[in-house]
Amino acid sequence: MRVLVTGGAGYIGSVVTEELVNDGHQVVVYDNLVKGHREAVVPGATFVEGDLLDAATLRQTLNEKRIEAVIHMAAYSLVGESCEEPAKYYENNFVAGLVLLSAMRECKVSRVVFSSTAATYGEPESQPIYETAPNNPTNPYGETKLAFEQAMLWYERAYGIKYVSLRYFNAAGASEKCGEDHDPESHIIPIALQAAAGKRPHVEIYGDDYPTPDGTCLRDYIHVIDLARAHILALDAMSEGSRIYNLGCGGEGYSVREVIETARQVTGKDIPVRIGPRRQGDPAVLIASSEKIKSELGWQPQYQDLRVIIDSAWRWMLAHPNGYA
Repeated sequence: MRVLVTGGAGYIGSVVTEELVNDGHQVVVYDNLVKGHREAVVPGATFVEGDLLDAATLRQTLNEKRIEAVIHMAAYSLVGESCEEPAKYYENNFVAGLVLLSAMRECKVSRVVFSSTAATYGEPESQPIYETAPNNPTNPYGETKLAFEQAMLWYERAYGIKYVSLRYFNAAGASEKCGEDHDPESHIIPIALQAAAGKRPHVEIYGDDYPTPDGTCLRDYIHVIDLARAHILALDAMSEGSRIYNLGCGGEGYSVREVIETARQVTGKDIPVRIGPRRQGDPAVLIASSEKIKSELGWQPQYQDLRVIIDSAWRWMLAHPNGYA
């Protein structure tokens, strides 16, 4: 299949591209490199540097490359920043998404897999979160993702563009080729590993007074390769209609303190901790059930153990001490 991956030079997008290429798909990576890295585009994929708001370049790419489906991963994803700069998030996550849907419509591309988020649910009354839970985002990041999901619903009804939306949290880990390289880094696992490597003085925990067993937030952590496999499974699922799936680790999830302690065990290094104030828009617990995608698409994550996830990220960091630079 000829697949366009928006944001394919980013962390998750590069691993999705890698898995697609390994499966024999023809992949075009479309990325403006604001957050992504040219070096993260795996061999075998075609790269187009372009912005989703550039409708002309987007249409040209879809037509010239004869794209059959899109995996849409280009988005800003920092909860705190979204609360401080909602306009930035609405433009990039929603307005640019509409440009993509319109280009797909004009170029007769009728399938899209969307990298969404369980932040659409806000802070649900019960855990784990099922797809039937009401949506009530607590930050603009989740709100913009939900807005694009709702747009896809109407575009399907009016124009026949089918979609699968995958709602998940906290991709982590690395493949041998592709890993996490953000500046600034905001994710707890690479931050903990940077502290273990002596690249930062400590890990800041944003609040230790949440109503959880150890006072820190509980979250899903899913290996990025497992996430990539789910996106590829979703490509074939649209023949039976559009749908929404959660992707979660199951069980009780992991607290911030548990992640840091596991990173200490994996690296054998001390990781200093400092307690800071809560971040605006951070729910106490977010754990998504993935039973629906397992039963309907046969998704079976292979790297669920937190130690395995952190070990893969640590090995990638040691092999790439300066990231992709």
